[in-house]
Parts: sequence; C-alpha cells; structure tokens
Amino acid sequence: MAPVPDNSPDIEQWLQLIRADGVGPVTFARLLKRFGSVDAALGGSVRELTKVEGIGFQTAERIASTRDKFNSCGELELADKLGVWIVHMQDPRYPPLLKQIYDPPPVLYVKGTLGREDNLAIAIVGSRRCSLYGQEQACRLSHLLAASGFTIVSGLARGIDTAAHQGALAAEGRTIAVQGCGLANVFPPENEKLFELITSLGSCISELPLQYEPLAENFPPRNRIIGGLSLGTIVIEAGLRSGALITARTALESNREVMAVPGKIDSPLSKGPHRLIKQGATLVESVEDIMEALGYVGDQLKGHAAQASQEASEKARSSLFDTPRAGLNGSEKQVHESLGTEPVHCDQVIAATGLPPGAVGAALVSLRLKGLIRQLPGNLFTRR
Repeated sequence: MAPVPDNSPDIEQWLQLIRADGVGPVTFARLLKRFGSVDAALGGSVRELTKVEGIGFQTAERIASTRDKFNSCGELELADKLGVWIVHMQDPRYPPLLKQIYDPPPVLYVKGTLGREDNLAIAIVGSRRCSLYGQEQACRLSHLLAASGFTIVSGLARGIDTAAHQGALAAEGRTIAVQGCGLANVFPPENEKLFELITSLGSCISELPLQYEPLAENFPPRNRIIGGLSLGTIVIEAGLRSGALITARTALESNREVMAVPGKIDSPLSKGPHRLIKQGATLVESVEDIMEALGYVGDQLKGHAAQASQEASEKARSSLFDTPRAGLNGSEKQVHESLGTEPVHCDQVIAATGLPPGAVGAALVSLRLKGLIRQLPGNLFTRR
C-alpha cells in the first residue's frame, strides 16, 4: 500500500475556521482576503468580522463563538486511521481547475492520490435509475477516455456514476469519486468495494467532515465539485429534476464544456440530455465529439485520443477473434468461467467466484467491452 500523503501545513486552523457556524466556502474566501491569513481570521474580533462583506453582527457573533468548537485534533487522528489526507486551497497539490470555480471548497479530504494528470479530467454523470443503454454508454465512453489518458470524475452513486467509474477501472485508468458524505462512510453502501478500487487507481474525495452522513442537502454542493474538477461534463440519461443537471449548470457557470448523450425520444431519462442539447450542449456519440467540444485542448489531444481509442477497440476485437481468454487477468478469467449460455445474475457471479463485488463489477465491465459477454435486463449476464 502506498504511503498516505501529508496533510497541508496549518490544516488544523483551516478546519477550525471552515467548521465555524456561518462560514461556508464564499465567506471563508472573504475572511481570508480581509484578514490575510486563517490565523488572523481566527483571532479577529466581532467588530473586525463585521467589516467582511456579507457578515452582519449576529453572524460575526456566531463565528466568534464557534470557531474553536470543532475537534480538529480528533478529526486528524481519525483521518490518519482511515488513510485519508486533507489538503487546503493554498497547497500546490489542491486541484487547480477546482480552485477556479466561484465557491471552491477551502479543504478537501482525499483517500488516494491527486496528481497533475488529473488536470485532464472529464465528468460523466447521470441518473441513478438508468437503463442498460445508459450503463453501456457510460462504460464505453469512460473506458475510451481513460485509455486516452483522461481522469474520469463522477459521484459514486448508483447507475451512471457507478458505470463510469467501472469503465475507467476496466481500462486501468484514473478515476475520482466525489462523495456527498464524509469519507468515513461509503454511499451507497453496496459500492464499498468499488470505493476501495477507486482509491487504488485514483481517489475518493469530499469537502465534508469524515463522519458526516449522506444527507440529501449534501449532494447539490457535491455536484459543483464534480463539474469543477473537470474540463467538461457529459450527461448520460437524466430526468429534468436530476442532480446531473445541477452538475451541468455549475459546469456552465464555471465556463466548462457541457456535453450530452442522446437517448430514446420517448424515455423520461432522455428529457435532461435532450434539453441540454437544445440549449447548446454538444451532442456526443464518440470520443471525437468530446475532443471537438474541448476546443484547443481537444485539438491538441485529438490524434492521441483517436489512436488510443483505436488500440482499445483492436484489443477488444482481438480478444474476440484470436484467443478470447489469452489477455484476461485473474478476476476476468474467473468471472468469464462462471458464465455460460444461460443468464446469470451478478450476485450469483459474486457467489460463484468468491471475489469482492467491486472486482466482479470491474471484470464484468471489462468483459463486456471486450465483447466476450452480454448484459441483459435485470443485471443478468451470459457468455457470447
């Protein structure tokens, strides 16, 4: 296991200030600008606090009375136990794209790694209750993008998010999951093994204290981080009230590209992507469409992405027509051998192989992309 990176310098003070009552990302930035440092803001009087834009007398009193209440020492001890490190906005390791949005989180909790390669990131989001078509498109695009060197960002939710992470993992690429709860929790709980796989090839991150529960109000703010980490956001299947459209809107507000995959015209899940396309989002059918939408960055990467996509496709075809099992890893071989011509449920595959659910999910995605198995409705699988 790789060593856990060090926390940012003075992270205790940053945690104390951001956890004070009445301090959110925007107010935090205004405090930092007014006082010049976190230490100075923590020591400011009520009168001095009222001179900050947006802070009245009552809010200033609340900040002053609660800025020493958060148990930052206990938080850091728990983070160390969980293998989580905490980075603040003035640390050079903080994602530069995220820093550019209107309200970047002052601190990020990270399990896994963050690197320069993550500056080349694409978000893939969509409905939790997606169709088989939506899952396949999320897997396909994330797999091809990850094989091309892009980091795939999503929210670890059921449905499209899970398929996007699995597609990137199947390509042995990087992926980042942004949680709507603290990193001491995994939501949804059935993605615990996927959570661990992601941390080995990328990272799971959150702006929330470690033990925060996955409450509904946490997810809209989470969506701005998904869009903020990425050069562009792809929406695959989403209703008109879907959180995926919040991610798309925050991406637009941050001057990032918004793309959408079209669906069946009579499906409620197509309403969101189709509205985005009508409003000017790029219609996506291929990696080439994504490169076109990214403008200058896409122009520089177009040739490389096309070559990587071709190589990934050729690898899949060779696995079909040459020696189908020759290039499979251990998990893929076990999963492939557990399937036959009769449909088998994913849970049966897990029971038959004894592998963790996350490993089975990644293997199933990889085998589908290689053309060796088929997925049927109801999470059923057969060999081709």
